[in-house]
Amino acid sequence: MIVLDGISKSFAMPGGRKSILQDVSLVIPPKLSVALLGRNGAGKSTLLELIGGRLLPDAGQIRCSGSISWPVGFSGGFHGDMTGLQNTRFIARIYGVDSEELSAFVQEFAELGPSFFMPVRNYSSGMRARLAFAVSIGIPFDTYLVDEVTSVGDAAFKRKSQAIFEERMQNAGAIVVSHSMPQIRRMCDAGIVIENGRLRFFDDLSDAIDQHEANLQIGLPMAS
Repeated sequence: MIVLDGISKSFAMPGGRKSILQDVSLVIPPKLSVALLGRNGAGKSTLLELIGGRLLPDAGQIRCSGSISWPVGFSGGFHGDMTGLQNTRFIARIYGVDSEELSAFVQEFAELGPSFFMPVRNYSSGMRARLAFAVSIGIPFDTYLVDEVTSVGDAAFKRKSQAIFEERMQNAGAIVVSHSMPQIRRMCDAGIVIENGRLRFFDDLSDAIDQHEANLQIGLPMAS
């Protein structure tokens, strides 16, 4: 379970501060795949980073039961001078999982071939993305934070990514950001709509999508 209690977050911008979240409180149930919906710039990625601990709120608290992933596919934490294998083993030690088991999984799943044993600074953006996804999904978290997860790789890799994500969801929850409504409907059970610094939880995913699409059409704050 993830509890947001009075969370506010803003960023310094030219001309003043931009408020992303304004005193929001919300409970996200465990083992539920939840879509996070909102227009571009509404704060979806910021909210994921707050829940994952990469950002701190200006006010309020976030309480989590169980383990929370970093945003699945995030490759910014790799050390460029270390190989894919070395980065994988380092992350395994940080999260207390078997390094050999995770390394074997990542080597097979990421399909990097000999490049897995080369420094990550030599990787293309696509190679980094495949490595990042494989490391992320290879660790058994209680809740996965997912930002455009199946945009990684070619069609075959996307299908493989989708399949293993669905497998993980048998025993875990997720908070999912995607611009693809068919993908959202396939991956999620419920929804959160973020608009004008506020959050609204919907038990019914279709209701969340309807509210999000209404927000995009009329450009007005959602009804209370």
